[in-house]
Amino acid sequence: MKLRRRELLSLGGAAAIGVALPRAASASDYPNRPVRVLVGYPAGGAADTAARLIAQRLSQRLGQQFIVDNRSGANTSVATEAVVQAAPDGYTLLMVTTSNATNPGMYRHLNYDFLHDIAPIAGVIRVGQVMEVNPAVPGKTVPEFIAYAKANPGKINMASGGIGSTPHLAGELFKMMAGIDLVHVPYHGDAPALIDMAGGRVQVMFDLISASIGFIKSGKLRALAVTGATRSPALPDLPTIADFLPGYEATSFQGLGAPKNTPQNIVDKLNRETNAAVADTIFEARLADLGGVGIKGSPAEFAKLIAAETDKWSEVIKFAGIAPQ
Repeated sequence: MKLRRRELLSLGGAAAIGVALPRAASASDYPNRPVRVLVGYPAGGAADTAARLIAQRLSQRLGQQFIVDNRSGANTSVATEAVVQAAPDGYTLLMVTTSNATNPGMYRHLNYDFLHDIAPIAGVIRVGQVMEVNPAVPGKTVPEFIAYAKANPGKINMASGGIGSTPHLAGELFKMMAGIDLVHVPYHGDAPALIDMAGGRVQVMFDLISASIGFIKSGKLRALAVTGATRSPALPDLPTIADFLPGYEATSFQGLGAPKNTPQNIVDKLNRETNAAVADTIFEARLADLGGVGIKGSPAEFAKLIAAETDKWSEVIKFAGIAPQ
């Protein structure tokens, strides 16, 4: 029996729909196998800890393993490149960090365009820092310290765990907004910097609260203010720097991203589940232990945060005279 052309086209369309249906179903059933979350730092650090916390919660909520895969190197670029080159199917994710916002200003030649090549999914945590001084430094408030620095230009040493690190850039932002001259002294990590801070060899430092809180509580260092937009639960009596320098904010952020062209329904599903995990009171307490607060919002809101942080830190890097590598 011969079929007319219209009938053949009709059958062809039905066949095409039949082929497409399993693909849509597989996306809606996501995830149906383990998911890797690449972290650009070694195991044990703050980014790794946050990644393991959210991976554990997503595993519980979605019924599949979310496995943390540490790919350290090139200030997170090794992990980022691996995700950029991965299939956009939701099974390879990136733990996005502040380094992804600072790298465009720090490096001339990146093998990717982060804002274009990574699809933001959701924020997880935002961690503030603390501005601290050696107890011998005059000035017990931010305004008093600024006055002291203006009276002693180029005579106060500012420690950091390394050039271009978030604490270093927090200090440079402070210098830029306060109009003061501090001499940057970079160390190989926070630990030796804190030891020299306590010994008085350097006078001021911006550092993660979790790293410095022991020195502060023991009286070896004096905390002046926190760098976030709001007070920190870990140091609730401290004001924010923004109380004295309106608009100042220097925090580290972490969240999840995926390769561009990852199906939107997968991105949205991961966003909903991540927001639900972050909203859980027990999870909030774990984030507080890291000195941070949860970030909740849409993929578009997380994308806006990343873009704003990229612009801000690029300006600070130029102000600090850090030559791109």
